[in-house]
Amino acid sequence: MDKKEVGIVTGIYQEVETWRVNRQVNMGDKTIHAKRMPGFFRTIKNYTGSLWLLFFLVPYLRWSGKQAILFDITNRQFHFFNLTILPQDIWMLSLLLLLLAMSLFAVTSVASRVWCGYACFQTVWTDWFVWIEDKIEGAPHYRRRLDAAPWNVEKILKKVAKHFIWMVIALLTGISFSIWFVDAFEYWNKLVHFQLPLVGGVVLTMFFLGTYILAGLLREQTCFWLCPYARIQGVMTDSQTILPAYDFKRGEPRGKLHRKAAEASTVQGDCIDCYQCVQVCPTGVDIRDGQQLGCITCGLCLDACDSIMDKIGKPRGLIRYASLDELEGKHVKKMYQHPRTLVYLGIILLAFGGIVYGLTHLGSMTLRVIPERQPLFVRMSDGSIQNKYEFKVLNKTDIDLFVTVSAEGGVKDQIILGAEKPLLTHHGRSTAFTIFVKASGANVKREVTPIEFRVQSVEDPLIAAEYEAKFNGPKP
Repeated sequence: MDKKEVGIVTGIYQEVETWRVNRQVNMGDKTIHAKRMPGFFRTIKNYTGSLWLLFFLVPYLRWSGKQAILFDITNRQFHFFNLTILPQDIWMLSLLLLLLAMSLFAVTSVASRVWCGYACFQTVWTDWFVWIEDKIEGAPHYRRRLDAAPWNVEKILKKVAKHFIWMVIALLTGISFSIWFVDAFEYWNKLVHFQLPLVGGVVLTMFFLGTYILAGLLREQTCFWLCPYARIQGVMTDSQTILPAYDFKRGEPRGKLHRKAAEASTVQGDCIDCYQCVQVCPTGVDIRDGQQLGCITCGLCLDACDSIMDKIGKPRGLIRYASLDELEGKHVKKMYQHPRTLVYLGIILLAFGGIVYGLTHLGSMTLRVIPERQPLFVRMSDGSIQNKYEFKVLNKTDIDLFVTVSAEGGVKDQIILGAEKPLLTHHGRSTAFTIFVKASGANVKREVTPIEFRVQSVEDPLIAAEYEAKFNGPKP
C-alpha cells in the first residue's frame, strides 16, 4: 500500500473509534445515525424508493373529467380509468391481495427481505427523513455530537428546522392517503376551509402522527419491535435463500491493516475490522455476526465493504449476496428447483388469471333474473300461460341508463309485459323490475322451456347483459 491508501484507512479507523467505544445492542435508547455512502445498491435503493412518489401524485390524475383512480367507499365504487368495480366484483380484490401476498412470500423465499430493504414504506420514509437530517445536521459524527451537546441557539434552530420538514412530509402523507378515497380537489378545498368531516380529520391526524413517529422518531425500532413481517420471514427462508452474507472463511481472522506487511499476521483474513459495514447499516447490525433479525437485506453493507476492498487492493465480495449453502461450499439449487417457490408461483398465476378473467368479463351491466316460485305459472282466463320474473339490473357505469328488455327462445308468439317502454336503471347500483311473459296455451308444448332475456342500453347499444332462464308451463 502507498502512503495515500494508508492515510485513507487510518482516517477510517480514527473516525470509527468513538463509535466503537459506545457500541452496544440498540434497545431504542440511542438513535442510530447511519452513514450514507454511494454505491450500486444505494442507487437501486434510491430508485425503488422514488417509486413511492406515485403515492403522492397519482390521485391528481384526471380521466374523463373525474379522478382516474378512486376508491370511493362512500358510494361503494372503485374507479380505475374507464372501469368501475362495484361490491359484487370485490372477489377480484381478494385475488389481488392474494397475488400480492404470494409475490411477497415468493420473493422472500428466494432473496429474503428485499421488500424491506428497497420498497417498504417504513424503510423509504425513514430513509427520506434521515436524508433530511443529514442535510440539516451533518454527517453521523456531527449528529451524534449535536445530540450530546447542550441546548443552544444553533441546536434549537437545526432541530426545529428538521422536525418542521418532517411534519410537512407527514402531513402530505396523510393528505395523499386520504385523496385516494375522495376526490383530490374537493378534499383540498374542504381542508383549506377547515370543513373536513370528522372521519377525514381523524384519518389525517392518525397518518400525520403515525408517519412522524414511526419514520422520524422510532425508525429502525419499528422494524425490530412492531413489524410482524420481520418474524414471519424467518419461516420463509432457508439455507438456499440469497441474502447479504459475510464470507467468514475469507474474512477471518480479522484484524487492522498494518502500515508494513511484516507487522501483519500471516494468517490474517481480508476483513480489516473497519466497521464501515456496520456504520452504513440503517438498523445498526453487524453482518459479520451472522444473520440477524435486524437485517433488512438492503445491501448497503456490500457497497461499504466493496469500497474498502477497492482502497486496500483486495477483491470485492467479502460481503455479498449469497446463500449460506454457497458460503459453505454446498450444492446450490436453482430457483425453479425450490418446491416452495413453485407452489407460490402456481398460486400467483392462478390469482393473476382470475383477475384477468374478471376484468375482461366485467362488463358495464349485469342482469339477474329470478322466476316466481309460488306459483310457477298462472293460467289466465283466456287460456294463456303467464310467468312472472324479477329482474335485477346492475348498472356499473357512472350515469343513469334506460334499457329495453327482449327475449330469445322461449315459446312461440310470447309477449313481454312490463317493459313496453324503456326502463330506467340507476348508476352504481342494482335496479329491480317485475316482468311478465305471456304465451298462448296452445303454443306451450313443454313443461320447461329455455328462454334467454337481454337488457340493452338505449343510449349505448354496446352496454347490454343476458341471462338464461326458464318458462314454466303445465304438463302436456
